Amino acid sequence: METLTGKVVLVTGGGRGLGAAIVESLAEAGAIVVAADIRMELAEPLTQQLRDRGLEAYALALDITDEQQIQDGIQKIVDQHGKIDVLVNNAGTDLTVSVEEMGIDDWDRILNVNLRAPFILSRQVFPLMKQQGSGHIVNVASTAAKRAWANASAYHASKWGLMGLSHSLHVEGRPHGVKVTAIVAGGMRTPFLLDRFPDLDPNVLQDPRNVADTIRYVLLQPGETVIPEVTVIPMRESSWP
Repeated sequence: METLTGKVVLVTGGGRGLGAAIVESLAEAGAIVVAADIRMELAEPLTQQLRDRGLEAYALALDITDEQQIQDGIQKIVDQHGKIDVLVNNAGTDLTVSVEEMGIDDWDRILNVNLRAPFILSRQVFPLMKQQGSGHIVNVASTAAKRAWANASAYHASKWGLMGLSHSLHVEGRPHGVKVTAIVAGGMRTPFLLDRFPDLDPNVLQDPRNVADTIRYVLLQPGETVIPEVTVIPMRESSWP
């Protein structure tokens, strides 16, 4: 197995929910984790708590819809640590309305966060990883990339697109030692669902830490092995057959 000790990891949307669970799991595995989030009031306390435990985690203010902020943020990480070993494209957003109610501005916002930003982030770190001869990009997709339900057109479009991006990056990265994995995550007990759907039964959802630990498992595979796609769903997942 590989080790994450000393690996530099960038996690978008790292301030809460699944992102926070990923940051904690990878920091506990010995990684130097940068929790990037537009909401520093979430990311800073999280990373401070981890540092208080003797782990290496740092907050980075980042609006992933701003290309210049992405460039500056990545450069800051490279200046401080000399490399980026892992990028986890985790940040996501949604709006639960019908196609008729979906405004073009909302459509653009969702696609910008869920698909355009992972492309820009991956495009920025890809040459760094090629130069290193190693690296791993993890794209957090969703069961929404495999099936469809009403009132989630932009979310489905973005996650199906993210799956396509992830597999194309996988093809392009392999000759250069760069691994790419898509995580098809089922429903989790996170604010992303629970804040928007207060009537949702949390018992049918999974602990986000389970998905975070799956990402850690994927990153710990031997250098000669890559997992292009893995599905992690709760036992009672309602959006999966």
